[in-house]
Amino acid sequence: MDKLENLTGIVAPLDRANVDTDAIIPKQFLKSIKRTGFGPFLFDEWRYLDHGEPDMDCSGRPLNPEFVLNQPRYAGATVLLARDNFGCGSSREHAPWALLDYGFRVVVAPSFADIFYNNCFKNGILPVVLDGATVERLFAAVEASEGYTLTLDLPAQTLTTPDGEAIAFEVDAFRKHCLLEGLDDIGLTLQQVDAIREFEGRHKAANPWLFD
Repeated sequence: MDKLENLTGIVAPLDRANVDTDAIIPKQFLKSIKRTGFGPFLFDEWRYLDHGEPDMDCSGRPLNPEFVLNQPRYAGATVLLARDNFGCGSSREHAPWALLDYGFRVVVAPSFADIFYNNCFKNGILPVVLDGATVERLFAAVEASEGYTLTLDLPAQTLTTPDGEAIAFEVDAFRKHCLLEGLDDIGLTLQQVDAIREFEGRHKAANPWLFD
């Protein structure tokens, strides 16, 4: 998992509440568990005018010109601004995989569905909870200013606007540590690899018949 510490990114505003995981990555794409390759299918049913299927070449698919990610001003966005209850619905981990593969490292919203919120941290995405009034103000600022960016300082737990306003946010200390160090569950386990090998050696010596 890539580390996340500081980032300045264009903000893409998704002005919809209760965006569920089937909207983020529709069910037909769940056949793969590779974690990569889902970016072109992010928000597939909103992003394209035809029906998407796994392994399609998306380069020639008809785009929905009304959808936010298809607007040139938001090209290359790495910060997604969303509304209440983002990531609701099924618990599919493919949803943060698709967001990450597209390029998003930060999602800002007034609230998130619990399982999606947890899955973001496990996949290198920072979900930032801000109060509704602040989120509303950010939507207005993004709309008014093309190329609007936010600068993340994870150690300081702030998002800074182009005019220098630092917006503080809360994040669990352990989850913050994992993002800063680029540690997913496997990475955390591998930190104990010497202790694991020592245990396996003792276990094999004490119970050799289990390994015949």
